Amino acid sequence: MNKPYFIRAEWDAEAGVWVATSDDVPGLVTEAQTIEALDAKLKSLVPELLEANACMPADGQVVIELLARRFSVALPVAA
Repeated sequence: MNKPYFIRAEWDAEAGVWVATSDDVPGLVTEAQTIEALDAKLKSLVPELLEANACMPADGQVVIELLARRFSVALPVAA
């Protein structure tokens, strides 16, 4: 298996979307309303960007590691 391409996804509460970026995939900046939609989008976008930047692995297999991060505030329930 090839080394995974690491992609960060962070929730943008103001825009209501997941935003994905990566230091491993040149030019990658994309967004989607759900993490599932983002994952599906990345499966086609990442290989396209790698090919466009002449970074595609020789065997054509692209392994994606998606790390999602979302912050929220939990307040105690008043008794």
